[in-house]
Amino acid sequence: MTTDTTKTAGAAQEISRATALRWATALGGAATIASTFLAWTWTAEFPGDLTVTGYPGGLQVLTLVAGLLVALYALASLGIKGLGWLAPTGTTKALRLLALGGFATTWFTVIAIAVELGGLVNLEPGGYVAVLASAIPVVTAFLLPDDTRKAAKAKELPSWAEILIIVAAFAVGLYVITYGIDTEYAELFTGYLITVGFAVAALFKAGLVGRLSAVTAKYRQVTMLSAFVAAAAFPFTQSTDQYTLVAVNILIFATVALGLNVVVGLAGLLDLGYVAFLGVGAYTAALVSGSTASAFDVHFPFWAAVLTGAVVSLIFGVVIGAPTLRLRGDYLAIVTLGFGEIFRIVMLNLDGTSGPQVTNGPNGIPNIPDLEFFGFNFGQAHTVLGFELGAYANYYLLMLLATVLVVLVFSRAGSSRIGRAWVAIREDETAATAMGINGFRVKLIAFALGATLAGLAGTVQAHVQHTVVPEMYQFAGPVPPNSAFLLAAVILGGMGTISGPLLGATLLYMIPAKLQFLQDYQLLGFGVALIVLMRVRPEGLIANRRAQLEYHETDQLDVPDKGLPDSGVGVAKAGA
Repeated sequence: MTTDTTKTAGAAQEISRATALRWATALGGAATIASTFLAWTWTAEFPGDLTVTGYPGGLQVLTLVAGLLVALYALASLGIKGLGWLAPTGTTKALRLLALGGFATTWFTVIAIAVELGGLVNLEPGGYVAVLASAIPVVTAFLLPDDTRKAAKAKELPSWAEILIIVAAFAVGLYVITYGIDTEYAELFTGYLITVGFAVAALFKAGLVGRLSAVTAKYRQVTMLSAFVAAAAFPFTQSTDQYTLVAVNILIFATVALGLNVVVGLAGLLDLGYVAFLGVGAYTAALVSGSTASAFDVHFPFWAAVLTGAVVSLIFGVVIGAPTLRLRGDYLAIVTLGFGEIFRIVMLNLDGTSGPQVTNGPNGIPNIPDLEFFGFNFGQAHTVLGFELGAYANYYLLMLLATVLVVLVFSRAGSSRIGRAWVAIREDETAATAMGINGFRVKLIAFALGATLAGLAGTVQAHVQHTVVPEMYQFAGPVPPNSAFLLAAVILGGMGTISGPLLGATLLYMIPAKLQFLQDYQLLGFGVALIVLMRVRPEGLIANRRAQLEYHETDQLDVPDKGLPDSGVGVAKAGA
């Protein structure tokens, strides 16, 4: 009796301690929120104007968001009614990540103020309050007991409510992405990356993303329509074309990465010269679209220029792939790398001196006219639904349609008979060939399809940039897209998936575009990122179920040690 009483008292004391820590975490989040309404520095020289009391600005807004999330999840851990849906699989791990995110964002801001303005003397008392307040949730969250659990079955909601959740999720996603693209200075974008990175990881740990994925899988058509509408709404959130151009280039980069994903992710062919197919499409469109610098006096309409660029890229894909795809592994990678460099050198030499006058050599083909489709000039501003859309907004919407087309092709091809053959070739070409799959033909189809998709994106890129030069199509250069960037986008995002390369391309384009001081260290940064990813998450940021099972050990149930029917032979346990 005494022992049971002691255990009961100990359990009650442990529960009381955990409750106190959760309240302390919630109060720490509230204190972090309150600190953002104080002045953090006395001078407006630091970007974002952190001198105002009573109104958060710049990086303070990110700290406020982080503190709000910490407070919400701390209250959810206390069992506050209505907040349980935030953490289907537990709150402790999510709280730790959110607390670290708020702490990192706040301390980054304070350190940036001290470095840029010349010392901690430039901090106001509000800065010190924020530093201490953001540290409280970190300490208390890591003292909490782990409450990870298996997610319970979600309560059945009416169809309209689940559809509303999907729409709200994409609306929030649009706002978050737009906020990142519209950041005006490097410090704010760095803080944005820190806050969003920790917040997304926390939502995964809490099981909220998994629950949302289950809802979107139930309403696939609504999900696809919501995603398209959210993406199409981006230009309507912009007052100028400054950041719309960034979004256009992200879509071009992402579309080409999806095309490479067919070759690398599905078929398992390491192509290091893939950007050359983008160049083939761009140069073809430049030559036939009526440029004053074109060697051919022709001006194809929009649809004909796009088809010509895609077909020429297809032909190049077949011509290059036919003799080289009999190679495997590193040998194929070296040959494709050579093709990419040969393409660039040939474009340099077709200058009228070293070869025929076709591409103007290093000067490229400038003055590519804007696209015009059924009287709609993409280079002019147009008023749609009361909003004035500039030239880059027009190209953004066009490129969005091209991305949708590529996504559709990828998804249909990946789930088709030929897609399953690609996966078989990727896993074990010898075994696939033994089962009757024509490995060479299947790989050639993947190579040709990837080249066609890259050529399609290249035709739009030529008109967006209004010029094409050989330096745009290197293996590794200062400006994406190039072969190294494209391959990194596929690997970082997750090979064989649709959303993976889209996410990888977005990150790899936005980070160099926003953080100009990293221009000289891009390849070093990508190398470090790949090494870390291979150690922590080798399947990529977004991976399919097959990749997760391949790269991570799973808890398999042991086979019972019983005799097989009709025999006296025992079955060894799987874990033995």
